[in-house]
Amino acid sequence: MIIKVVSLNLWHGGALFDDILPFLAEQDADIVLLQEVFNGEDRELPAQRRSMQILREKLNYPYDDFAAAFRDFDHTNGKAQRGDAILSKLPITARNNVFFSEGGYSETYRDVPGNYANCPRELEHVTLQTEVGKIDIFNLQGIWDMDGDNDSPARQKMSETILREIADKKYVILGGDTNARPTNPAILRIEKELKNVFAGELTSTFNMRRKTNPGYATSVVDMVLVSPNITVLEKSCPDIDVSDHLPLIATFELS
Repeated sequence: MIIKVVSLNLWHGGALFDDILPFLAEQDADIVLLQEVFNGEDRELPAQRRSMQILREKLNYPYDDFAAAFRDFDHTNGKAQRGDAILSKLPITARNNVFFSEGGYSETYRDVPGNYANCPRELEHVTLQTEVGKIDIFNLQGIWDMDGDNDSPARQKMSETILREIADKKYVILGGDTNARPTNPAILRIEKELKNVFAGELTSTFNMRRKTNPGYATSVVDMVLVSPNITVLEKSCPDIDVSDHLPLIATFELS
């Protein structure tokens, strides 16, 4: 069985939505992992604050899951939740959402500078039914920390949570914006169980057209990791202007 996966941080829900939509349509992936997704239902909100509604309307994905992390009061006056999302062409038979941070989902968090380290972070999980059996898909936006190699207690908990949730599962695909470098011990712990698809091949996963801090030019934080029994057929990280992050694209074979 062949599966194509795309992972992309939408950048505040889709600041470049006019470019994101044709990109995703052209890729026509079987599974799309998205971070920084908004689920606002007020039609008066800008499109980027209604990510899920726009994606459902404009793209051909019969199955999806939105995992809310917090209610946004700083850009939507509380009219939208923000979190992560998975789009799928394959049936979703189960779904779960596990938080790394204490307290879980928040109605009080404020997404302002100086407070990002306190942002609720989660591991979104769906199970797909396929011709080879169950495939477990995990999507995340990791613990925020400007030091990509800092193995903080919060990142330790993040890696522990991931390892617990993927245990004893035959086919696992994990992707997203980890907010950590591949050299971070938290990531290295996960790599003891999953293989990092782009390991050692990327210089940065940031779109430097949209960044002013030069440090981002050498920061790899977006990753896709898979079970050892999944074969990587193709992979790419195109330098395109659809977000402040670059997308990861990979095609896998499962048998």
